[in-house]
Amino acid sequence: MNLPWGDECVTPDTGGVTGIEAGATVSAENLFVSATILTFSLCWRLSCTVAFVRFLHPIEPTGYSESHPMVPPKVHAGHRPLPAAIQSALDSLRVVELTEALAGPYCAMLLGDLGADVIKVERPGIGDQARRWGPPYCGTESAYFLAANRNKRSIVLDYDDAHGREALERLLARADVFLMNQPNLESLRRRGLDPDTLLTRFPRLIVCSITGYGLSGPNAGQAGYDIIAQAEAGIMSFTGVNGGSPIRYPVALADLICGIYSATGILAALLARQRTGYGQFLDMALFDSQLTLLANIGSNYLNAGLLPEKWGNAHPSIVPYQLFQGHDGRFFVVGVATDTLWRSFVSLLGVENTIGEDARFATNPLRIQNREALIPALQAVLSGRDAGDWVAELKKAAIPAALIHRVDEALTSAQSVARGLIVELEHPLLGAVRNIANPMRMSATPPIYRLPPPRLGEHTAAILNELGLLPDDPNLAKDGTHTSS
Repeated sequence: MNLPWGDECVTPDTGGVTGIEAGATVSAENLFVSATILTFSLCWRLSCTVAFVRFLHPIEPTGYSESHPMVPPKVHAGHRPLPAAIQSALDSLRVVELTEALAGPYCAMLLGDLGADVIKVERPGIGDQARRWGPPYCGTESAYFLAANRNKRSIVLDYDDAHGREALERLLARADVFLMNQPNLESLRRRGLDPDTLLTRFPRLIVCSITGYGLSGPNAGQAGYDIIAQAEAGIMSFTGVNGGSPIRYPVALADLICGIYSATGILAALLARQRTGYGQFLDMALFDSQLTLLANIGSNYLNAGLLPEKWGNAHPSIVPYQLFQGHDGRFFVVGVATDTLWRSFVSLLGVENTIGEDARFATNPLRIQNREALIPALQAVLSGRDAGDWVAELKKAAIPAALIHRVDEALTSAQSVARGLIVELEHPLLGAVRNIANPMRMSATPPIYRLPPPRLGEHTAAILNELGLLPDDPNLAKDGTHTSS
């Protein structure tokens, strides 16, 4: 897709696999485990970086900060009380987001959740392409767009127009962070948006580019898609069952991970700026971010020369650690990760004198060697009771187990409710819009939810006013865009 300034933006794939039904034999368990562990690690690092930025070096006010109500956090023993004026970790930080699709918007939303004033620059009359990624739609907006664009203000600008260029330059002059996802470096140079030009003109600016391959290497400049990153970074090669076709992780994993890495890098760059007085350039890529999800699988090859096999819902190094089916046909998972758990497991199943006494299954290495004999034997026992009954008994015995939840069950579970993982924002046209909450649990400056995903150009007039470009400017069109004189 060509943007009005002549570049192709990074977009996640929307075709192919859209979900894996509960119990599907081609589920990507090994990918899911690695992705979940690394995503948790990234969120933990991001939360720690936010704490450092706020605790050690308060951010100097440089931009707009909209007031918002929030419940004062409890002050725990050992916590230094915050000044009354500080309402969130990134108060007074201004982010200009010139991105579309998912990776860039998700990164910007994370910063917005932490209190930054995020100004989303969109194309006149069209806006972020994700607005049209449906169905499903909620009124005129796609549910996809609503998922990654809260806590932002929207302005429409045509950067190829002189007036639009002036407005963008005024935004950048007041900004702390500039996010963009145009992959063509020559095009950026022609428009004065390349890193060297930006950092020369605005030396304190943090410039973050998010593209498919970054701005270097043989693939630089090519369009980036989530499915391409998943394919080229090796993940799909060992996802699925042995003999089956590769499986794409059904959520845009490369985009989300790249967005989290980018937010983490931006926070680190802000901390560095407090020490040096200067901003810097972050060259982020979907491919690079996806490659990190190889984690231990990548280490196995780099250090031992071993390539992974496809294990579907099983684990290459732990047995039993996989999917089973109860008498009612419902699927559940069990993770017997130690020999101590194994002894508890066979005792609970009532097979300690049969399967539990079989020398082939005495230790985890032996169970791996003999899994083809063990798993059918366990499944025969587990078929005798409903899945929910097994899970309840296993949890009572402190053996890791869980039912396979549908999406609706996960979002409405008692755990999700107790953790406040669904938030509601009032949209001027759609009414209540619900989002999955930011998972960072911060005791003093938690994420806040001030603004619903914006309508296209909703805040154009207000932002132009702040920039000294009055809405009644004769070059300003009715939709908030500038027209040529």
